[in-house]
Amino acid sequence: MSVESRNTPETENGAAFDVCPDVEIIIEKRKRDLGGFSVGRVLPFAKRRMVGPFIFLDEMGPATFSPGSGIDVRPHPHIGLATVTYLFEGEIRHKDNLGVDQLIRPGDVNWMTSGRGIVHSERTDAALRAKGHTLHGIQSWVALPVSHEDTAPSFQHHPRLTLPMIERPGLQMRLIAGRAYGAESPVKTFSEMFYLGVEAQKDARIALPSDHEERALYLVSGSLSVNGIALAPGRLLVFAKGADPKIVVSEPSRLMLLGGANIGPRLIWWNLVASSSDRIEAGKKGWRDAAATGFAPGVFTLPPGETEHIPLPPE
Repeated sequence: MSVESRNTPETENGAAFDVCPDVEIIIEKRKRDLGGFSVGRVLPFAKRRMVGPFIFLDEMGPATFSPGSGIDVRPHPHIGLATVTYLFEGEIRHKDNLGVDQLIRPGDVNWMTSGRGIVHSERTDAALRAKGHTLHGIQSWVALPVSHEDTAPSFQHHPRLTLPMIERPGLQMRLIAGRAYGAESPVKTFSEMFYLGVEAQKDARIALPSDHEERALYLVSGSLSVNGIALAPGRLLVFAKGADPKIVVSEPSRLMLLGGANIGPRLIWWNLVASSSDRIEAGKKGWRDAAATGFAPGVFTLPPGETEHIPLPPE
């Protein structure tokens, strides 16, 4: 999905967690308007840019669309990252300039690797648009390691039934990508990471994966406590390295667990992610030049059937 705003204002940490050594920082989602559709922006954050390779995290919705309305994210470019779409409700039609045309539904994974450059759009299908619907999900970006920043672009779709389901008392955890709890997702990744969608019942206890360098929890709905301190929805907890917190679910809840190896700092400008400013500037120039030539054959072309695009934002 396209980023319409590059501003990342700071918010205050939850004061209660200042006395909890297991928690490094708590980040509250901030509302962003993507042209008639609001999201909750979590990452990047001024005091914590990344968690493992995760450099971007948005909660989309929940948003109810009346008949005749839906999302229309026009074609836009990406470099240096993989986009990960995971839905709880609704559906989205993805199209890219590799020729992929894929509908994503709840529990499925769309993983798009941009590498040296890709262009995609995300829209609501006509049939769903006609009857109205609710959309709710998580959009995240995973930065690529330096060795794969210029890899060939690609796209993976994995239906929910192909993803490992890890069960613990009161917990159902779908492994979206990476490795956790002895299981491995079929999604091809480029660095050590884990990403889980979790449905939790009251009184369930959550043990964090112990074999990853950086770890975080995002509470989508419900409530839980960390070392006896309550956490409200819409917040990301980034845990201290090696922490083993006591996490207890207070009511039926939905949450995401994510993290992995620290791959080093990254720059992010609009929809472009890179390890150097030169790569960012090359991405800007590539999109500007592609638009000027009517998207002639090259790195940045439009997906089949698309005629619109999002212009490069002003500096």
